[in-house]
Amino acid sequence: MPSRRADLTSATWRKSSYSNSDGGQCVEVSDDFPGVVPVRDSKRPEGPAVVFGASAWAAFVNDVH
Repeated sequence: MPSRRADLTSATWRKSSYSNSDGGQCVEVSDDFPGVVPVRDSKRPEGPAVVFGASAWAAFVNDVH
């Protein structure tokens, strides 16, 4: 099965609205890609990102909200 990796070099990242202001336990998301939501650890922005389908991400946010 071929690998399908999103090119996130042009992504504009924002901290999740659920992240606290003291810099701990934060995630960042990008709204730049139709149909998918890349998510990364704000403490390791050079690290890997996980890419979720938009509907899966919406369901997750709804469930934890």
